[in-house]
Amino acid sequence: MQIDQAKSSRSSKTVNLNTDLVVAGGGLAGVCCALTAARAGIKVVLIQDRPVLGGNASSEVRLWALGATSHMGNNNRWAREGGVIDELVVENMYRNPEGNALIFDTVLLEKVWQEENITLLLNTAVYATSKHSAGTISSVTAFCSQNSTTYEVTATLFCDATGDGIVGFQSGAAFRMGAEAADEFNEPFAPSKEYGELLGHSIYFMSKDIGKPVEFIPPKFALSDITKVPRYRNFSVKDQACWMWWIEYGGRLDTVHNTEEIKWELWKVVYGVWNYIKNSGKFPESGNLTLEWVGHIPGKRESRRFEGPYMLTQGDIVSQRQFDDAVSLGGWAIDIHPADGVFSEKPGCNQWHSKGVYQIPYRCLFSKNINNLFLAGRLISASHLAFGSTRVMMTCAHAAQAAGMAAALCIQNHWEPADLLVDARMETLQKELISAGQFIPNVSFGLEAPDFEINTSSQLILGKIPPDGPWHPLDLSMAQLLPLAPGPAPKFSVSVKAEKETILVVQLRSSIKSFNYAPEILLDELEIKLDQGEQDIELPFQASLEATCYVFLSFLQNSEVSIRCSRSRITGLVSVYHKQNKAVSNFGRQDPDPDIGFESFEFWTPARRPEGHNIALTISPPLDCFQASNLFNGYYRPFLQPNAWVASQDDVRPELSISWAQTKTIRKLVLSFDTDFDHPMETSIWGHPERIVPFVVREYEIRNDQDELVYHVEGNYQTRNEIRFESPVHSTALRFRFQQPGEGVPVAVFGIDIE
Repeated sequence: MQIDQAKSSRSSKTVNLNTDLVVAGGGLAGVCCALTAARAGIKVVLIQDRPVLGGNASSEVRLWALGATSHMGNNNRWAREGGVIDELVVENMYRNPEGNALIFDTVLLEKVWQEENITLLLNTAVYATSKHSAGTISSVTAFCSQNSTTYEVTATLFCDATGDGIVGFQSGAAFRMGAEAADEFNEPFAPSKEYGELLGHSIYFMSKDIGKPVEFIPPKFALSDITKVPRYRNFSVKDQACWMWWIEYGGRLDTVHNTEEIKWELWKVVYGVWNYIKNSGKFPESGNLTLEWVGHIPGKRESRRFEGPYMLTQGDIVSQRQFDDAVSLGGWAIDIHPADGVFSEKPGCNQWHSKGVYQIPYRCLFSKNINNLFLAGRLISASHLAFGSTRVMMTCAHAAQAAGMAAALCIQNHWEPADLLVDARMETLQKELISAGQFIPNVSFGLEAPDFEINTSSQLILGKIPPDGPWHPLDLSMAQLLPLAPGPAPKFSVSVKAEKETILVVQLRSSIKSFNYAPEILLDELEIKLDQGEQDIELPFQASLEATCYVFLSFLQNSEVSIRCSRSRITGLVSVYHKQNKAVSNFGRQDPDPDIGFESFEFWTPARRPEGHNIALTISPPLDCFQASNLFNGYYRPFLQPNAWVASQDDVRPELSISWAQTKTIRKLVLSFDTDFDHPMETSIWGHPERIVPFVVREYEIRNDQDELVYHVEGNYQTRNEIRFESPVHSTALRFRFQQPGEGVPVAVFGIDIE
């Protein structure tokens, strides 16, 4: 037994750590920043004040992670974020198609736990920041409530991914809180004081049917007058968890220091809503439901935003401004909420979309006045309106990967964050990010003069999408997105079925910007007279294309007509519909008041699998855009064209060989496959009908010039396969043999990178 009779005060245990990079905050942004930096070879201490990782995506809050894909409700095709966040959501869908937030916790914890360059401190809150000088942080101090230990963590670089920005705030980094006036950044959508300057917090709940009647006695603090919640007339027992995102409060308060007060008000609302559902008599279907879970901490939307050398604005997003220092992308709508939240008579959100994805510049990812501080997550350098788009978690995570890679380059070269803007260093950062799977729209670094020869057993020449699928009624206008080269449009033919004689209108449309998927330009239109019954029709368009781009072969709504579809799933092809997705303010068209700074356009969006069949077509001349040279063009997803080598549809085990004139020493290979970048892969609650995307190659082998097996993979489901050989392979050739992933799904590979 130890007896300590010291009369003076005592100090808790202190542990001193020294590292290259401190990442404060373990939400998706902090996790992706830390993993990216650690995998690039530097030491990272990741400090998280909660018992799990994931922030708002964790089981503590249970908001699904989303980004540029916007529930497949906008015109951002193939826009799911790449790199580490892609790896995480693909892994989660494989393990967790049911959308269990607890399982997603384990996916994140496992990835961080496996990374030897990361020291993870859970349940540990940063509470003090020390500095070498006015512009340089030296260390942070954090306390773990579970082991009563204080951590003094010294580092060269720091990244604040805490949401509220505790490190940035304490270090003196310039920040803002609240909305800017419209004239500061020429943002005509800037909200009035009446609407509010901050977005609030939310708490969610979940119920469960236990098969017998359940009584609910509300706590005394539950909201007793449900009419204070204007939405009470629209409650549904089916809605739970983040479907009830509108249970929001706090936009009129200090969303940093009043969080506990906000939490209590949200608890009152949640238990008041449940009391109304259970005890008002208006929801008899709730009889067997029990309240299974209520969040214990609120999910925060907005608090501090920190200033970098550049602040992203509404105009940047709407115009899709191109930046020399682009390192990431966004695509969620500019989405702001009334400050009164759940108690407001106004709609719960006000979303306006841009026509396509936009770039996020590197200058938004580090502090303008603290020279060793990176910014990640919702606190990056953006106006309140731009924040309305950049704040969503997949966008936060993707940009944070850029901060993590930048930190690694800074450590390796003894630079500060701002030094990456000098000379060709930004190109180095962009190349490293793309090599790690990051997608930066309109930025690629292809091989201009390869030192090798490529041969394949086959290549898809797309002259026919076979008519082996269902008939699809044209209750909505439907289009096939097709990648076309400059020059005259091909001639098409399709099979249709008419209930009676009618006229079918068919259009060929394209976008004003070749990299967008908003069918704004009418290239040509045909009116086809149909007889009753099944028939093949020719579509002899007279249009011509000026640049490589995707076009919409559009069949306008006609409820008397059905069109034949195909079971084939082909990389770089997708069908879309002129339909609504009200959850993301897609009402078929966007027609804003011209004074608020947004554009008018139509929405044409895909259907989720197992729906969403391609239209059966014949194409003359056939499309020749699936060459093996695409493997080295610097894009790893469809963008302007498919950017993939795709084998012939009847080549079940296609082969590809890469050969050199002299022996090559190969230490690392990276193969990039198609996991359908249109799929949002919501991380929780939503659920998905499949664990593995149909397009992805699941089995392949690699052989050397002596036909010896050097690598074999079975059961792949990931986008990016990184292969590091224990002993380098010395060979004049590599031969890849792939197994077709499924009937009607030809092998497709976006890239093969060799080091």
